[in-house]
Amino acid sequence: MSFIRTVSRALVLASLIAIGAAAPALAAPADVALIQSYIGEWRGRGVLIGATTETVVCRMSVTQGNQDKVNYSGRCSLAGTQLSVAGTMVYVEASKRFEAAMSSNATFTGVAVGQKRGDGMVFNLRERDEDEEGKDLNITAQINLRPEAMEVTFSVVYVESGDSLRAEVPFTKK
Repeated sequence: MSFIRTVSRALVLASLIAIGAAAPALAAPADVALIQSYIGEWRGRGVLIGATTETVVCRMSVTQGNQDKVNYSGRCSLAGTQLSVAGTMVYVEASKRFEAAMSSNATFTGVAVGQKRGDGMVFNLRERDEDEEGKDLNITAQINLRPEAMEVTFSVVYVESGDSLRAEVPFTKK
């Protein structure tokens, strides 16, 4: 159960961005267009490597939200478990940055900050948390969004033992 819960949190953090960051204040049209370019249906398949190797299969739907927001909802299957995430991406003009917040069926909520890179965006997230046994975890995730492609990379490291989980899940737009 500890393995699945840890994987659940890591997938939630990395899996795909989002739930309702603050409303944008007159976001720049090019920044709004960049976020909206990810609207569509996405599929991903990758591998989680840890004590065992597991296949990760994900799907995500990205849709137009209210105002200049873009909503998403996604689900990943791993080791017989369904992990789900939902949220919203937005460009916040007041802070001149992209933000993505999320919620999940693993009771996690969080916010990631994104930056433009070339013709896409990269969101980075670093968290420190505890598993259900009270062991410290370092969780890192990077979500790289490019035209017609996304890649989610995440890792979970147990601070005390150094044991780790790592996954890379490439997505393509359908």
